[in-house]
Amino acid sequence: MTSFDRRPLVLSAAALLVAAAGCSSSDASSAAAVPSPPAGEAALCRALDRALPQSVAGQERKDPEPASELTAGWGDAAIVLRCGVPRPERMSDPQAQGVEVNGVNWLLEERDDGPRFTTTYRRTYVEVTLAKQYTHDASPLTDLAGPVERTVPATL
Repeated sequence: MTSFDRRPLVLSAAALLVAAAGCSSSDASSAAAVPSPPAGEAALCRALDRALPQSVAGQERKDPEPASELTAGWGDAAIVLRCGVPRPERMSDPQAQGVEVNGVNWLLEERDDGPRFTTTYRRTYVEVTLAKQYTHDASPLTDLAGPVERTVPATL
């Protein structure tokens, strides 16, 4: 996890919104597959699950199927969180885009069906997939950064 390029991952909210602007569908449900992390990482994910808010960006919690402490969702698959995911290949790309939100660094991956963000510099990877409706709205990361910071220790 610490092999990700060490350059700062700080972008303004405006830059984040511009970077995510190329996304184009509204169904994030494909991101709900349950990860299978090692036991230590799964324990961190269970702690994160207990700390997650009932509402994110105005959407009420509605977890995807199958039910798991490693996945969470808000709205009708508008916001999907998976904890303990594998390291994204994109982290090896020196041109990868990142953003820092409330003390948590995230890798940004632009996708046709909405942006995907994966934490960096944490003991396990937490992925947040957003539907197209959030292409210009970073508020889901704002709502999720606190619980991630409190429950998934940094590796720096």
